[in-house]
Amino acid sequence: MAVAQHHFEGHIDNERWQNEIYLSVIEDYRTFDGIDEEQIITKVKSDSSGFFKFDQNQLDINQKIYKLHVDNCTSFNQSGNHFDGYCTDYKDILFIAKRTDSITFPLSFDAQMFCDIISNNPKTSAFIKIDSLKEEMKFAYSEYRSKANRQLNNKKWFKTLQDYGQDLNEPLAELYIYAFLSDRGNQLHYYYLEDLKTNSYYDEFLERLKSVYPNSSYTKQYEAELTSDKFLVFSSEKKSSFNWSYLWLSLLIVSSIVNLWFLISAKQKKSRQRNNAKEGLTKQEQNVLDLLLEDKTNKNIAETLFISVSTVKTHVNNIYKKLNVNSRDELKSLFYK
Repeated sequence: MAVAQHHFEGHIDNERWQNEIYLSVIEDYRTFDGIDEEQIITKVKSDSSGFFKFDQNQLDINQKIYKLHVDNCTSFNQSGNHFDGYCTDYKDILFIAKRTDSITFPLSFDAQMFCDIISNNPKTSAFIKIDSLKEEMKFAYSEYRSKANRQLNNKKWFKTLQDYGQDLNEPLAELYIYAFLSDRGNQLHYYYLEDLKTNSYYDEFLERLKSVYPNSSYTKQYEAELTSDKFLVFSSEKKSSFNWSYLWLSLLIVSSIVNLWFLISAKQKKSRQRNNAKEGLTKQEQNVLDLLLEDKTNKNIAETLFISVSTVKTHVNNIYKKLNVNSRDELKSLFYK
């Protein structure tokens, strides 16, 4: 039986960016920004025209949030290495997808890397629509810079964004907006806390998440955050002689549980990926792989398995191709990190 595959393709500017394009899955919606090595699923290289494509089956059968990014940071440039999380020269795009999706990311003309998305999944471009609305919001704030203008815009855009997310009829799109509005570094965060006191939207949104994505990391994370924020808001509103050490202890416990859950989930996912990768190899290729991971030379492997060195090289090339790696170092990184 054929395995469902996703197909992503597009173009990048080879003169502006290195020719490696990375595909990541976003399990923690507080990590939309920046580059996290642990979220990267795979990478491909663009050809001389800048064209790239992903034809694989690593994606989940259910919809999740994914990211494509390009950068000018390499593991050899320690002052700007995306694998330490501090790459500043990069461009990315967030989108919603599942295993069976086909998506085209056309080349744009200005400073943007991607423009309109063509997809068989109508939910794919929801984040692009939201980002366009946020650009309108930035323009509204810049028209007249005064305290009164900021206050009016805060109230208007908070409601506008919240309603827009709900109208998209996709909880992951609502989650993208919620993450923005509830961000502690955002000037709208105050309105989020005030709104939380009286608006039933947040509990209704939780029910929508549970209905569509009942066992996802997004739903568990949102529920934990909502519980913590409500505790903070309503405890503050009562103005009782509350011992704040209990609050911070509770928040710390909740945060630790969430982080532990993500850590365990990441390790389990990595383990499944390794097992799935090995299952795609023949028995002899698995034998060669085990010896490669023991740092055996091609000659050592040939002697151990009673085959020729040229046969060993053929097996090694097949292993690299099936596991989407280019060197022994990448192979070890895949199985030991």
